[in-house]
Amino acid sequence: MPLKLDFQKRLAADLLKCGVNRVRFNEERLEDIADAITRADIRRLIKDGAIYKEQKKGVSRARVRARKKKRGPGSRKGAKYSRISRKELWMRKVRAQRKKLRQLRDRKLITKTVYRRIYRMVKAGAFKSVAAMMEYLEQNKLIRRPLM
Repeated sequence: MPLKLDFQKRLAADLLKCGVNRVRFNEERLEDIADAITRADIRRLIKDGAIYKEQKKGVSRARVRARKKKRGPGSRKGAKYSRISRKELWMRKVRAQRKKLRQLRDRKLITKTVYRRIYRMVKAGAFKSVAAMMEYLEQNKLIRRPLM
């Protein structure tokens, strides 16, 4: 007749902070486990390795990584600005430019006055991208190149 270890399993699940179905008993130590009737006993058995919890089953992301995202014109539904709004595009562009400006200022590659002037130009929409802003800075010799 098999031993009834439901009580021990429930206590172990509580102590291991997992579900009852994940609790496993070492087959050689079943008598010891059956004798355990207090939480302290169960804790000791967990420490000894007679009671343990099974690892959670995960869901593999391999198939998702393998499937390349199709973004060509044939798979696009909706107009240009319904896919990503003008405001969203503006926010991305301006935030990127301001981030680059901050980096330049913090690394002392531009002065504070240049920073303020270019910051206002970014706000006005003077630059199409970070690259365009950098090009402007270099053409107007506003950027200090570090000594190599």
